[in-house]
Amino acid sequence: MPQLNPNPWFSIMIMSWLTFSLILQPKMLSFTSTNTPTNKTPTTTKNKPWTWPWS
Repeated sequence: MPQLNPNPWFSIMIMSWLTFSLILQPKMLSFTSTNTPTNKTPTTTKNKPWTWPWS
């Protein structure tokens, strides 16, 4: 089965993951997010029962 031959594809996969991990990921993580997360106080809502018009 030739599709199971890892000869060229394994090295391509390793090189792409190394490129991502060593070059692209630090660049992406250095960006600051525009919306910083804030702690919100939870709000409770009062549920009203639904009145069905046909009952």
